[in-house]
Amino acid sequence: MDKHLVSPSPHVHSKDSTASLMRDVVIALTPALIVSVIFYGWKELLVIAASVFFCVALEYLITRFLLKKPSTVADMSAVVTGLLLAMNLPYTTPWWIVFIGALVAIGVAKMTFGGLGQNIFNPAITARVFLLVSFPTAMTHWEMPKGLFGVDAVSGATPLGAIKEGLMQGSSVQDLMAEHGYSYAQMLFANLGGSAGEISAIALLVGFVYLLVRRVIKPYITLSIFGTVFVFSGIMWLINPAQFTDPVFNMLTGGMILGACFMATDYVTSPMSDKGGVIFGIGIGLIAMLIRYFGAYPEGVSFAILIMNMAVPIINKYCHQKKFGRA
Repeated sequence: MDKHLVSPSPHVHSKDSTASLMRDVVIALTPALIVSVIFYGWKELLVIAASVFFCVALEYLITRFLLKKPSTVADMSAVVTGLLLAMNLPYTTPWWIVFIGALVAIGVAKMTFGGLGQNIFNPAITARVFLLVSFPTAMTHWEMPKGLFGVDAVSGATPLGAIKEGLMQGSSVQDLMAEHGYSYAQMLFANLGGSAGEISAIALLVGFVYLLVRRVIKPYITLSIFGTVFVFSGIMWLINPAQFTDPVFNMLTGGMILGACFMATDYVTSPMSDKGGVIFGIGIGLIAMLIRYFGAYPEGVSFAILIMNMAVPIINKYCHQKKFGRA
């Protein structure tokens, strides 16, 4: 009589690991990081290096000396958190603010919940929002880079901030676009100021395509965010083009592409099912645009992702992925 041995799950294995997935994310972020360093110079490189170092060091210290567990830095998740945090900061950010951001991201948003796979909020976005609320002056001090289009490096607002402020003073969107000389070519390639995650839409999209080709992420969340932003802003723009910015402007400015492609798609803090991912993305797009149009802040992507992170458990409860082997 044959004896059958039944081992515990999982029974289906993959060559992918956490480290390999995170390595692909690092590769996908590389084009945007290179562009940001080219435009902002060594100061941007220092912010990136400091952010990654602080995140990795804090995770090592917390796991080894507070949690008394083996170090988890080898999975590279702390490196990705550090890169994403740096891409949300001005290149003029002092090192001590970068350290506080890393402490919030790793120590509060990640390790407090038990580490990778157990946190409910995206660590980098949590840190970004914390710093924005705590240090608004440092977090909103932007400088225009001297780059491909020949603009001198001077202090100024991002396109979202400039449009928001101008509308509050009674100007129209068309007048503000002409006054500041904004063009879609600049928005797509580079040279409008802001953080490393805002400076080049095309570089971020190249990274997004890489992740899709490598099958690291699925497109449902990102495309549902883009679709919601495009439709909602298109309707508002058609109603009153003098008061509301057009869909292309909203797609290419701020942290929309960085958030939709790299932060909302985080495995841990996004829904498990495709249907849930679509609902998640629609919620992010809608909340982000409501904040942009009617809120006090010119940008709303980070807040929108955090709010929808809280809705993930209930989305997972009612939106189930088809079970493996079921028709």
